[in-house]
Amino acid sequence: MAKTVRLTMAQALARFLARQMTEIDGAAVPLFGGVWAIFGHGNVAGLGEALYQVRDELPTFRAHNEQAMAHAAIGYAKANMRRRMMAATTSIGPGATNMVTAAALAHVNRLPVLLLPGDVFASRRPDPVLQQIEDFGDGTVSANDCFRPVSRYFDRITRPEQIVPALQRAMQVLTDPAECGPVTLSLCQDVQAEAFDCPESFFEERVWHVRRPRSDRHEIARAADLLRKAKKPLIVAGGGVLYSGASDALARFAEAAGIPVCETQGGKSSLPAAHPLDMGAVGVTGTSAANRLAAEADLVLAAGTRLQDFTTGSWSLLGGGGQTILGLNVQPFDAGKHHAFSLVADAREGLEELAAAMAGHAAPAGWREKAAAAKREWMVEADAATAPTNAPLPSDAQVIGAVQRALGSEVVLMHAAGGLPGELHKLWQAGSPGTYHGEYGYSCMGYEIAGGLGAKMARPDREVVVMLGDGSYLMLNSEIATSVMLGLKLTIVLLDNRGFGCIDRLQRSTGSAGFNNLLADARHETLPAIDFAAHAASLGALSRKVASLAELEAALRDARDADRTSVIVIETDPRASTAAGGHWWDVAVPEVSAREEVAAARSDYERKRRAQNG
Repeated sequence: MAKTVRLTMAQALARFLARQMTEIDGAAVPLFGGVWAIFGHGNVAGLGEALYQVRDELPTFRAHNEQAMAHAAIGYAKANMRRRMMAATTSIGPGATNMVTAAALAHVNRLPVLLLPGDVFASRRPDPVLQQIEDFGDGTVSANDCFRPVSRYFDRITRPEQIVPALQRAMQVLTDPAECGPVTLSLCQDVQAEAFDCPESFFEERVWHVRRPRSDRHEIARAADLLRKAKKPLIVAGGGVLYSGASDALARFAEAAGIPVCETQGGKSSLPAAHPLDMGAVGVTGTSAANRLAAEADLVLAAGTRLQDFTTGSWSLLGGGGQTILGLNVQPFDAGKHHAFSLVADAREGLEELAAAMAGHAAPAGWREKAAAAKREWMVEADAATAPTNAPLPSDAQVIGAVQRALGSEVVLMHAAGGLPGELHKLWQAGSPGTYHGEYGYSCMGYEIAGGLGAKMARPDREVVVMLGDGSYLMLNSEIATSVMLGLKLTIVLLDNRGFGCIDRLQRSTGSAGFNNLLADARHETLPAIDFAAHAASLGALSRKVASLAELEAALRDARDADRTSVIVIETDPRASTAAGGHWWDVAVPEVSAREEVAAARSDYERKRRAQNG
């Protein structure tokens, strides 16, 4: 008879997580870097007590906001290239639903996080319990059902023994490169405290390895044939290249085949910016070099990318008539998008197999020369955009230039939403793989500081630099206090353009009047005079407001040498953006409007939409 140990469901869960391992550089390390927890009546007595028992093996971290702590867990997984991950637990009600946004972010970005929200009583004895959502027509519904569409796997634990198969399925999803994403185990609060006889074998240490599927031999032969026939091939490197650890394989393949490379937001830093074949960002926020080649390419090898609309220029740049797309992806859903020829494989394995199949073949020399010339021209444009001027307020691009000059290319650069992703995608010169950490799959305002905290936990030896606007800062800044509390130093550069400058520019570009985006254009009695430096200082950070780019560079050097989190504030011009590079993006313009500017924008919109081929 199998040996068992009597534990509560929550104790079994905590002990199981502490026994899961992964292999990094030949050594077995804990797969879970810890558990983020904000306790309430739905998890404090059950899971809280269980986590206390394993606190030395599986550390528990306290945060200040449930969405933010889940963002930190996601940032940790992304910075670890999905090799390690974290869990996050909340009480029922608002604590749980605060994590739904983070779950959606992880789902879009294919990132592993284990979400453990408390739930209502399975027994229904105190029904309705505090914070319970009641459905008038379905007694089985709770607030946690909100997690279903944004989870790769969802389970509600209504009996203690259910935790055994649920955790086994959860681990399969969290560690699978194709299925990877958020897992939600909804933990009924009474069941957390109920005991059962759990098999001791459930707690045996297990080491999880990265699965690397190789391609089908017919698909690799077809892919190699398509590449050999191409006269103007181009590689688009996505986040899957980084998650696969395929940067070296990409460089070898591109160099041998003479194929230029451009990068999505998720794939930026797949190659160092200084690599001669790296054309930089592609798409709506792309460089002129990458977009010029994308418009001419006859074949695009889309490696590890889900081909979202910013990458394809809403299918007016990539996927055009006569252009072949070859989708190298571990997930068949992504590999076959938009009539692509699929090459379903791990990115590293697929690139190495392609290199072997194409040995001795290289793209025409004229194509490589055109790429080199385009890159030289782009670097002149980029240098001009980031250089300081005598303007009253600097642009985002000029702030980026100052950060780059002061801190170099080997810091981990964090960003998420607003105008900065577009400017950073074009202009930041990334160094080694993983030094560019953008969250632009879900473009979630508020991810920046919390995600930076997770990245610092994953890479404590690196300087982590968070760049964000005042809008994102006001949405979610609480984890500055957590970074100070945990001794996890961040350098935060806050660009204050007094509103949502990016959307204001988009609004005006579609013919509308400036309305409800900048503070000055919103309904107000008095415009707030927000002292961001004072606020950051109140959370325990070192803080400083600077009046020029020169002061910014000096403050950044001071922050680099500081022993705790620094917040540096600089006012910027909300209207300025980099004109060079970029591509059209499909944002629908009203067919009918009283404004002549909207009618003109609609006419321009219809003309550009005719270029779509998706």
